[in-house]
Amino acid sequence: MARRSQLLDRRTLWISVLGIALGIVSAFVAYALTALIGLITNVAFYGHISSALVSPANNRLGLWVIAVPVIGGLIVGAMARWGSKAIRGHGIPEAMEQILRNESRIPPRITWLKPVSSAIVIGTGGPFGAEGPIIATGGALGSLLGQFIRVTADERKILLAAGAAAGMAAIFAAPISAVLLAIELLLFERRARSLIPVSLAVVTATSIRYGLVGKEAFFAMSPIAIPGIAALATYTLLGALLGVAGVAITKLTYGIEDLFEKLPIHWMWWPALGGLVVGVVGYIEPQTLGVGYDNIAAVLNGHLALGALIALCLLKLLSWSVALGSGTSGGTLAPLFTIGGALGGVIGLMLSGWFPWLDLDPRIAALVGMAALFAGASRAFLASVVFAFETTLQPHGLLPLLGGCTAAYLVSGLLMRNTIMSEKIIRRGVRVPSDYSVDYLDRVTVGELCSRHVVTLVDTQLVSDVREWLDEGSAEALHQGFPVRKTGQGVIGMVTRKDLLNSHIPPDSCIGDLVRRAPLTVQENHSAREAADHMVEADVGRLIVVANDNSGDVVGIVTRGDLLAAHSQRLKEARQVARHLSTSFHSRTDIAS
Repeated sequence: MARRSQLLDRRTLWISVLGIALGIVSAFVAYALTALIGLITNVAFYGHISSALVSPANNRLGLWVIAVPVIGGLIVGAMARWGSKAIRGHGIPEAMEQILRNESRIPPRITWLKPVSSAIVIGTGGPFGAEGPIIATGGALGSLLGQFIRVTADERKILLAAGAAAGMAAIFAAPISAVLLAIELLLFERRARSLIPVSLAVVTATSIRYGLVGKEAFFAMSPIAIPGIAALATYTLLGALLGVAGVAITKLTYGIEDLFEKLPIHWMWWPALGGLVVGVVGYIEPQTLGVGYDNIAAVLNGHLALGALIALCLLKLLSWSVALGSGTSGGTLAPLFTIGGALGGVIGLMLSGWFPWLDLDPRIAALVGMAALFAGASRAFLASVVFAFETTLQPHGLLPLLGGCTAAYLVSGLLMRNTIMSEKIIRRGVRVPSDYSVDYLDRVTVGELCSRHVVTLVDTQLVSDVREWLDEGSAEALHQGFPVRKTGQGVIGMVTRKDLLNSHIPPDSCIGDLVRRAPLTVQENHSAREAADHMVEADVGRLIVVANDNSGDVVGIVTRGDLLAAHSQRLKEARQVARHLSTSFHSRTDIAS
């Protein structure tokens, strides 16, 4: 009998315990990583030893500031060449690739190479945030745990996602958006057996973060008012504009990466060249150096004038895109938040001055810009909305965020096939799922698909008699498989048409002698997915369908062809709906003209 699929099982409890352990470890690793970034920043820019996370913007190095990111790039290039090439990039695409192609197996050395290399890059002025590296490190820890403990590839994926989400939550105190990010970029599903361990890991990491750092909003804002209808419509249109910007920035970033690929020097030296650009831009505008969390807070609170916002937006984009394109070790979240927030703030300030009747708040425009740019570039739509809320704790910002991120998501989906997270690995031949829907076969029962006009054979029948019946060519004789029953015992197995016509089988043999295995059955109320799984596990092409009352009465047969026919019907119905909508649209257009 086919196994019933279960919502949860005891393994979920065990993986949840491991998820909690990952939450604890990831929280302390996140704390240690930020301290290491602070230490390197203080040594590189201020010449003293301290683990406090400070901005490099206040340094007094003069022109020597240009050399600091170059040195960081040289070190990371050497680490990538002689340590692991996998430390290059912003972490999330690499984790996605391991999930989709390598059963979530990340090399153990990445658990220390990635955070150390990222700390060196960021600490020497790299325009990245700490969240990307800690997401990659947390994911590597989860994968490492899943390689040391006997788990399935699916469970290892859950542990990887749990570690990554816990790392993000420990940095930003944004637990719900961390779970959503895991769903949208790492899990590629929404199942209870995945959500529970990831959520418990995130809750654990956030609780520890509260104890180590505090409970305040990461980007604290003064209270914002409920927007009016005109303002809400404007924020939504702003989101659409940021969606276009997200597409442009994605293409820019990978265009720069392609240019680096054409350089006649080894890729080991590329991060140093990227560091040179970072240093020059940092000399012109010191605020572009480092993680820039203070810049985001200043943008969201309206502390920067229009000129400062424009400079921060353009120069941060230049510095970050070149650095990321050079293949150094960094991230995307904080830079995109900075660029999007500054761009949203610029547009908000300009519109509020030109059209005061819109009653726009430039701070809300910056908030929407921050989230919408990330939503457009990554299409982590729900994570973007909730992240902006959790890091500011401004409930009145939720509606503008929802409108703006939805518009950005729509525009991005129309203009760009891949995302800033998936483009790199899709170029390597990895297929990345983008839409998650319920399996159609899970929604259909076997009783709806099976053939019910089934002829059963008796075990005492002679093969010669059955062959004569097959030669008659009746409709019932055209089936490819026939259940065999034994008087007083019900069905004992199945024989195929190929078995019956095998010339090596003596004509005087009994049908019962051809039965080689116990009957493989499925009940009418089993799902088509459960039937398909049973076929794959048993390596058969058909199953006997029995009644739901456990009587064992045969009611039909379901074949692989029946399962394919179900998909065919679904596609046919979808095409009919599409043709109907297209015809209706053209009819209305003709009438209007």
